[in-house]
Amino acid sequence: MRIRFLMTFLLPWLTGGLLAQPLQLHPANPHYFSYKGKPTVLITSGEHYGSVLNLDFDFITYLNTLQKDGLNLTRTFTGAYREAPGDFGIEHNTMAPEAGRYSCPWPRSEQNGYALGGNKFDLSRWDEAYFKRLKTFVSAAEQRGIIVELALFCPFYEEKMWTISPMNAANNINSVGKVGRNEVYTLDKNGGLLAVQEALVRKMVTELNGFDNVLFEICNEPYFGGVQMNWQHHIADILVETEKNLSNKHLITQNIANGSAKIEKPHPAVSVFNFHYATPPKTVPLNYGLNKVIGDNETGFRGIADSTYRKEGWEFLLAGGGLYNNLDYSFTTVAPDGTYKPGAKSPGGGSPALRRQLGYLKAFMENLDFIRMQPDSVLLSGSLPARVRVHALSEAGKQYALYVYNGNHPKERQSLNLTLTLPAGRYKLTFVEPETGQKNRRKLRHPGGSTTLITPAFGADLAITLTK
Repeated sequence: MRIRFLMTFLLPWLTGGLLAQPLQLHPANPHYFSYKGKPTVLITSGEHYGSVLNLDFDFITYLNTLQKDGLNLTRTFTGAYREAPGDFGIEHNTMAPEAGRYSCPWPRSEQNGYALGGNKFDLSRWDEAYFKRLKTFVSAAEQRGIIVELALFCPFYEEKMWTISPMNAANNINSVGKVGRNEVYTLDKNGGLLAVQEALVRKMVTELNGFDNVLFEICNEPYFGGVQMNWQHHIADILVETEKNLSNKHLITQNIANGSAKIEKPHPAVSVFNFHYATPPKTVPLNYGLNKVIGDNETGFRGIADSTYRKEGWEFLLAGGGLYNNLDYSFTTVAPDGTYKPGAKSPGGGSPALRRQLGYLKAFMENLDFIRMQPDSVLLSGSLPARVRVHALSEAGKQYALYVYNGNHPKERQSLNLTLTLPAGRYKLTFVEPETGQKNRRKLRHPGGSTTLITPAFGADLAITLTK
């Protein structure tokens, strides 16, 4: 009876609580994650980062929608940076709360004078209501199997964005932040803000240490606004130092560039290197040798067509990436369920249909033993039509996955001949339509060497698995 009691009541507690680890790099293949003991890729089409800082945003409805769509990631900002209505032409921007609906880590003071109305902020104290909302959000995400990437800081793209920041001396009572917007994230010209930033990092890390579904991103798009690399490394050091004596150790992410770049001299504590608008995914092979996760954690600003962002996500993951996040402007304060239809002038898209298509991508990856796979540059031989790209992952001789990107936007569905080099054996073939999730299955008996695979007719893209 005693053993049965231990197994029934204590083991779930131990495995689900005390012994549970936060999201980690997978020990067998650190290009991917491990979460709750399972190999994991992070894929989403998420709201524009205002889940916590905008009091009008119903994040429970939002998280329920992500869970329903089979997605497992969201990205949010701390509130140290915010936007104003109309910025970037974004409709009902969650990063731009209405008057009196802005929540950030610091409370209001008794002194009037904030740029957007109300009292100034006191950077020497914490707004406990904000942290309660933050932890409620992270907890709700955790219950739904959703990882939260928390971007600690963000540069100020335009002067008007700096004029509404609590860190600007005009908006706080602490006589700090009398600097230009390009000096905020520096070690030597910050006007007393470094101590404020260090305190914020320590507070965030301490408050969220008990959660297993958190990633800490140093700074969103630091390649804008004068953000120094030594400042970024200093923040990484603060993250590590703060967690040194805490129970959990969380992954640190760093945003490297728009598009692609070769990472030089990475900080050893950074485990995820994120890029924005990373299509085609050249940055994955450039940095694959780091043996860390390569992510595309923001894309958008290329119109409202679903296919644009579906294809970017499928390409990135099948090139060897481990994280993908599209900016989804169908999530707004007026439609937290993701049913808002962005207008033609919106910088990006997002829709229930796109999220379903990214859900098919997540399911496709989870049907692979992807931890044993790596990018394969020799599987495919022969020439391809112009504007057609093929990416492949493989566990040589056992399992193969390919993604065919057709940039020709064909009006009629067409088949394609793919020349593959495979070991001898019998293979199960599955062709997947990324737009609809429909599958076409075949079998292949192959004597070994080169073979021509004739695909079913398809439109903009096609995914293929071969399992021996």
